[in-house]
Amino acid sequence: MRIHKRLILLTVLALLTLSLTMTLGVVSAQDPVTIDWWHISVEESQAAYWQGLADAFTAENPHVTINITILENAAFKERLTTVMQAGDPPDLFQSWGGAVLWTYADNGLMRNIEPELAGEWQDSFTAQAALELYGQNGEYYGVPWTWGAVGLFYNRALFEQAGLDPDAPPATWDEFLAAVQTLKDAGITPISLGEGEKWPGHFWWVYLATRLGGEDAFLAAYDRSGSFTDEPFVEAGQYLADLTALDPFSEGFLALSHPESEGVFGNGEAAMMLMGQWAPAAQAQYSEDGEGIGDDLGFFNFPAIEGGAGNANDVLGGGDGFAVGANAPDETLEFLKFITTAENQIAGAEINMIVPVVTGTEEVFADNAIMQSILEARNGAPYFQLYYDQFLPPAVGSAVNDAVQTIFAGTASPEEAAAAIEDSAAFELE
Repeated sequence: MRIHKRLILLTVLALLTLSLTMTLGVVSAQDPVTIDWWHISVEESQAAYWQGLADAFTAENPHVTINITILENAAFKERLTTVMQAGDPPDLFQSWGGAVLWTYADNGLMRNIEPELAGEWQDSFTAQAALELYGQNGEYYGVPWTWGAVGLFYNRALFEQAGLDPDAPPATWDEFLAAVQTLKDAGITPISLGEGEKWPGHFWWVYLATRLGGEDAFLAAYDRSGSFTDEPFVEAGQYLADLTALDPFSEGFLALSHPESEGVFGNGEAAMMLMGQWAPAAQAQYSEDGEGIGDDLGFFNFPAIEGGAGNANDVLGGGDGFAVGANAPDETLEFLKFITTAENQIAGAEINMIVPVVTGTEEVFADNAIMQSILEARNGAPYFQLYYDQFLPPAVGSAVNDAVQTIFAGTASPEEAAAAIEDSAAFELE
């Protein structure tokens, strides 16, 4: 009897052990997962930052492999268009939100992450306006990881050399034009611009349209109660043509790339540059010595235009985010949450890569006057306009960039440029 009971006990223990082993095996041997991730942070320290986050995440999730593809901005946009047309989006990829992303979603190329985003993760974003650009109609397809403002960066030493007060940069358009002429008279190139890639130049036209027409003009053109041939847009082209007539830009600007224009500014070869929040790092990165202009860097908001309908504090800008492809595995969302933790946002801000968008990061720029100025512009804007070439559908955004370049080149009048944009808008937005 004892032997019989002992055999029963041993059998039960063996079965329990087998059951436990099988259960643990299911838990521990998770199926391998690969995340294909595309971004445009080509600069070494920035690429290393993203690689570090990927390594940290996969260390905690050994069943996950993250394949990173790094592409320069223009090459990224071209290649992304190709894979989207083929219906094969990356799992996670750089995005600026707006109608470009919404168009991808309308074509079934994006994953709706609203169920995972809702609640604590969604509430952690301090820049809710930025988050909204990654969603529509109650769905979300990605999140921002940095958000800032476009403004005029300037070289304080060159201002002083020309006899301009570096502590009182131009506040109005007339003052700005006068400063341009003063710099030219002193033998200093006033403005660095890389119009070879077109998008940097569109900042000028959009800001002028924003100052002249305000939010109402853009919304009317967008919802088709108005037109891109309305007065503020034509007038913006004329203001830009008048500026171009002063020959204020760096030599060969129509062919310069964005990195080359950052290098011109970072080398101290031009006094100003209209650019986004990445400029402090980029002008150093692309300068000959890798240091840029250092403490001579200043920042001021785009000048006000007397009589314009726009508020002088309205801001053009935006930031970067990551969007989730339609077939992305669930682990992609866990990694995206990891990217937007306060700890990882602070780490990015410390290398001048990120303007944080989540709570718990408020003090990171306490000792950085330039970034504080950018935050003040971003947070104080009564109207915040995302870049036209990202907010508008891709075809219209391209039409904007192409038309603005014709104004810089002097191959089209302001009226003709506005008409070209309207032709595309009438087809795409009606």
